[in-house]
Amino acid sequence: MDILLYIILAIVTAEFVLERVLDYLNQKNRSNALPENLKGIYDEEKYKKSQDYAAAKDKIGFISSVFSFIVTIAMILGGFAYIDNFVRGVTDNSIYQSLLFFGIIGIGSDLISTPFSLYNTFVIEEKFGFNKMKIGTFIGDKIKGWVLGAIIGGGLLYLFVLFYETFPEYFWLYAWGIFMAFTLLITMFYTNTIVPLFNKLTPLEDGELRSAIESYAASVNFPLKNIMVIDGSKRSTKANAYFSGLGGSKNIVLYDTLIEKHTNEELVAVLAHEVGHYKKKHTLQGLFISAFTMLLTLYVLSLVISNPALSAALGASQPSLHLGLIAFTILYSPLSTITGLLMNIFSRKNEFEADAYAATTSSGKALMDALKNLSVDTLSNLTPHNAYVFFYYSHPPLLKRLGALGNYVGEKQV
Repeated sequence: MDILLYIILAIVTAEFVLERVLDYLNQKNRSNALPENLKGIYDEEKYKKSQDYAAAKDKIGFISSVFSFIVTIAMILGGFAYIDNFVRGVTDNSIYQSLLFFGIIGIGSDLISTPFSLYNTFVIEEKFGFNKMKIGTFIGDKIKGWVLGAIIGGGLLYLFVLFYETFPEYFWLYAWGIFMAFTLLITMFYTNTIVPLFNKLTPLEDGELRSAIESYAASVNFPLKNIMVIDGSKRSTKANAYFSGLGGSKNIVLYDTLIEKHTNEELVAVLAHEVGHYKKKHTLQGLFISAFTMLLTLYVLSLVISNPALSAALGASQPSLHLGLIAFTILYSPLSTITGLLMNIFSRKNEFEADAYAATTSSGKALMDALKNLSVDTLSNLTPHNAYVFFYYSHPPLLKRLGALGNYVGEKQV
């Protein structure tokens, strides 16, 4: 028990220290003067603003991280056991105990993070011209998030605990099946079911942009079903776009802020990049990798979850599934970090391939212009430290993407 506790504390502390070291390296890699390789992307004034924005984000991020670390250590040294004792006094049903335990943890965690989120949104994002959210929208999002978390998260947790108690030997297979089915359903219906709870979706009106998108989709045999516009400006000036759906029908969702800030040629090039992911089967590959990773995690969990030492390490007087899950999650996190690093390497490779597809089927120059504008508009850090990129970036840094795309500019476009 003591050894497991020490290991848990060591893992949490090591992860905290690693994060701080990576943040330090990333901050030291920035320059007050505009670097030569950024001239033509940032001007002096915009670059200075990006550095101030990064410094403000780093400061609140550091305070939040330290506070979270202290709370986590306190929970490990008795907090989790205290909540466990509380839920045992409320109900004898083990399923309801787990639901109540994680409900308290989830709401408590969200309440603790809310002041930092408020400061980030209404102070930092407001100061640098990004925030468009009203406090009513912020509160409404919180309430909706809690309700969805209770329904979806609570439902999945209920089934997980039920499988564990009913089929103790093979519960991990049943749980994997349910989780994968849920993942597929969300992938297919997220835009039509979840998004409308938070944002308004409207069909893209007829015009040059719609015609250009439909023409491109037809030229590459992309199964386009709907082109929707989301009111992203309701919350932020930052822009985005994404595809949703599986199989033979795809939906394009464009943020209104993206349409406002980019030319039609740039927008088509950005969507061509997303089409590249579909054509190269990156989404399908990612789904299979995620399925395998989840299966592996659940299998390892099945080997140790019944060990009472997991709960005892967190101070529990009696074994419990929910405390075992907390202990396992921490103990498994080094392996999760490794799989996450491999996934990031895979993702960065895929981004280069999708860029190349867009450059050869649409316009490499237009995609380069779009990426530059997106980065400048969001005051992105264009000189991240290589170690920071290795650990955290699912996309290659902008300069590397521009360097790779430069090989296609000037070549004949299809």
